[in-house]
Amino acid sequence: MQAVTDADFETEVLKSDKPVLVDFWAEWCGPCRQVAPILDEIKAQHGDKITFVKMNVDENPVTPATYRVTGIPTLNVYKDGEVVKQIVGAKPKAALLNELRDFIG
Repeated sequence: MQAVTDADFETEVLKSDKPVLVDFWAEWCGPCRQVAPILDEIKAQHGDKITFVKMNVDENPVTPATYRVTGIPTLNVYKDGEVVKQIVGAKPKAALLNELRDFIG
């Protein structure tokens, strides 16, 4: 998945013409590593409808603080510059697909 930073977050996420799922994660986070391959699978199936990116919270502290990301993994879906969905914690694929159904059809 493409990585985004505090510097390019507005361009890559907020100004995107389609919904963007941002995976807020960190190297040391076990549940983050569990959810990553699941997101890769969902991206492979639905990447035409929703953009998938990830942001390392240790390297980019500004954006997570702005959006009150206090636990990771946190998955925020942004549409038209606004958070329209927030999923906190590692979830199985079926649960994530259910949470994202409004965006992936």
